[in-house]
Amino acid sequence: MVFSSIMFIFRFLPIMFIIYYLTPNKFKNLSLLILSLVFYSWGEPKYFIIMLLSIVVDYSISIFIEKYREREIIPKVLLFCSIIFNLGMLILFKYLNFFIGNINLILGTSLSLIYLTLPLGISFYTFQTMSYTIDVYRGKIKAERNIINFGAYVCLFPQLIAGPIVKYSDIKNELKNRKINVNQVEEGITEFIIGMGKKVLIANNIGLLWNEIQELGISHVSTPLLWLGVIAFSFQIYFDFSGYSSMAIGLGKMLGFDFPKNFNFPYISRSITEFWRRWHITLGAWFKEYVYIPMGGNRLGKKRTVVNLFIVWFLTGFWHGAKYNFIIWGLYFFVLIVIEKVFLMNYLNKYKIFSHIYAITFIVFGWALFSFEDLFNIRYLFRMNFSLDFIYYLRNYFLVIIIAILGSTKIVNNIYERLIKKNKFLECIVLMILFILSVAYLVDFTYNPFFYFRF
Repeated sequence: MVFSSIMFIFRFLPIMFIIYYLTPNKFKNLSLLILSLVFYSWGEPKYFIIMLLSIVVDYSISIFIEKYREREIIPKVLLFCSIIFNLGMLILFKYLNFFIGNINLILGTSLSLIYLTLPLGISFYTFQTMSYTIDVYRGKIKAERNIINFGAYVCLFPQLIAGPIVKYSDIKNELKNRKINVNQVEEGITEFIIGMGKKVLIANNIGLLWNEIQELGISHVSTPLLWLGVIAFSFQIYFDFSGYSSMAIGLGKMLGFDFPKNFNFPYISRSITEFWRRWHITLGAWFKEYVYIPMGGNRLGKKRTVVNLFIVWFLTGFWHGAKYNFIIWGLYFFVLIVIEKVFLMNYLNKYKIFSHIYAITFIVFGWALFSFEDLFNIRYLFRMNFSLDFIYYLRNYFLVIIIAILGSTKIVNNIYERLIKKNKFLECIVLMILFILSVAYLVDFTYNPFFYFRF
């Protein structure tokens, strides 16, 4: 069940809020845990037990880490067990066939593949539970003694399926003592509707262009049309994921939680380094805090910094999926970031117009690597196959492309903040129109994908 669905908006959400708001404060986390498990089971009933097992294992291990903190070895062994359990689950469901396939390819064996459905959100909640036990081990937070509170943190349905990746320290105070006021609920509703508009009205519509080009066959379309398709995909994945993140943040506010921001206009970046400070912020922060810095970060010399960056970007690509195009995509950004660190950043800071053209060009090409499962298809972006077929599609999708371009900059946001938001009546009208248009689209169209569910 996705947030941008009639089922969620008009069935689950109203019932959930009635139950949640009528529940006394001391039982709110229990009701939230049950409602979140119902939400999760709606889409993945057979993997319900995996979620519960993850809660019990990391809850128990964190308690024992704190209990035996004075012992030198025991906390390390317990942390190791927690990481092995979480990564083991991730490998079993997400990466096992990738490893089996490569073993067969390299050694000439014929090991059978194991076909398991990927549990929804496992890449996200696994990172959350690992960050929790690591922070308990480091002494940054105290182990949560109430398993209901911990379960509510792990299963919190707004961010369970596709983030943002929320650390326990981000919401520990709100888990135990949160007050919901009218302003917070209003902000949450606003964020949710804007996110739904981005997801449904922009991402879904511009995604149709990329979908049409794929159906025609990447090898059969002209080079300009293929580039137009990759640009469309670049907008689709941004508005799809950032829209869903906005809906998650909005739902969190309605429940009394402040989730961290996940996107900050990444396509206005003037370097790849800046892009990754603005794109999927919570994932980048997770890798920085729990992988890059523990390995030494940039404190151990240039060579070690490059090695650390290589590992982080390899893992970033691999996190997105067990396919080589994702790994190449991650390493592609590693190369660009290293080049920027070595010498290019000085030039980018001097020539701002050039720097933006450079950044957006390499970002879009990166999305080509991301979207092409068969990397040999990349060659079609550079062949001399020119025709005017792209004009037909440019004409049909011109309006949504212009909206996507404006929406990916701060122009629309500034208009909203400076003009619309200051007039409550006008803001209500705009939000109502946005909501009605989004719902009308959901009723009339069946094309409603969500990319990051697969990760």
